[in-house]
Amino acid sequence: MLSEWSAECSADDPVLVVPWSDPSDSTGNRRFIDLRENPYDLDHLPEAERYPPLMHALRALNAARSPVFTAKCDAWPLDAEELAALRVNLDVLADEATDGFGSYIDILWRERSIFASFHLQEQMLHRLTRHAAPLEHPYALLDCIIRPAMVDLTGPQEGFAVSLYVKAAGHDERAAEENWASALDAVVAVLRSKDFVLA
Repeated sequence: MLSEWSAECSADDPVLVVPWSDPSDSTGNRRFIDLRENPYDLDHLPEAERYPPLMHALRALNAARSPVFTAKCDAWPLDAEELAALRVNLDVLADEATDGFGSYIDILWRERSIFASFHLQEQMLHRLTRHAAPLEHPYALLDCIIRPAMVDLTGPQEGFAVSLYVKAAGHDERAAEENWASALDAVVAVLRSKDFVLA
């Protein structure tokens, strides 16, 4: 699996604020849902309902023994521009990759010392990308981006979040979604593994 990470922490870059809500959503459904406290609230996430692999990932990442929890997510078929960029990154031909699918999940480290430290998060992402690189997913890409974060769940805290992007290509729509699902599952398994946490 092609795996890389970067940082977007300049003054002009967006900050992840938790809890959040979408002011343009009159139903009030587009908001932060703490799946650690309320795992059954996965039912309120249309993205998770639509894409079971995303639901499985969210359930695993918010489980009691997970080192992280999630703040936001989405999944979508890649548009032509995203797919072209993915083909270039993966070095695959157009006829091998006629379709693509991707997702992102914003995660926050539960350990306060990691959440607050850019340096420790750099180390964690070095470790994550190193563990993900040998995974047998030649049509998939893991892209991690460190972002500033403000969390106010039990009192205000400043630190950093990570956006995990998993994108995959395939010879048709179904193959692309299957490649994405298996790659996402593999990335979540790395994050949850004892080797990763203790390395």
